[in-house]
Amino acid sequence: MRASTFLKSLRFAAVFGLLFGALSLGEARAANPLELNFWLSGPRYDGNVSECDRALPTIASQFWEKESSFWNSSLKITGFAAVHETAFRPWASDNIPRRYCTGEAMLTDGKMRKVHFSIVEDGGFAGYGQGVEWCVVGLDRNWAYNPACRAAKQ
Repeated sequence: MRASTFLKSLRFAAVFGLLFGALSLGEARAANPLELNFWLSGPRYDGNVSECDRALPTIASQFWEKESSFWNSSLKITGFAAVHETAFRPWASDNIPRRYCTGEAMLTDGKMRKVHFSIVEDGGFAGYGQGVEWCVVGLDRNWAYNPACRAAKQ
C-alpha cells in the first residue's frame, strides 16, 4: 500500500510539473516599470581623480599596516621623492578612470625603493571615494604585482 501511495504522489508531481511548464511557455513580455532596475543606471565616471601626491599618506599607512600585520616587519615609509604621473585614463574612456604614478620611497632600513601606484575613481571601500592600489618594488612579498611590481604600472 505504501508503494502505491508513493507512485500516486510521484504521478501527481509529474503532472503538476508538466502543467506548470506548459503555462510558463507563454510569450515573453517586457519588464514593467516596477521590474526595471531604475536605481542601477550604470556607472557615471567624471574623471575626477586626485593628483599623485594626495595618495602618499594612504600608501605609507597601508604599507606600515601590511608589513606589521602580515609580515611581522618593522619597516615603514618615511618619505617620498620624485613622484610623478605616468598615465591618466590610458584605456578607453568608458573604463574606470585611473591615474598611474610612480616615485621613490625612503624606508626605515635606509633604502630607497621604487613605488608604483594608481588612484582609482570610486575604488574605495564599497565603491565610495577614491581607492589606491600600490606596490613597493622588492617588497611585494605576496607576489600580487610581480615581477618587480610590473602589474602595478600602467
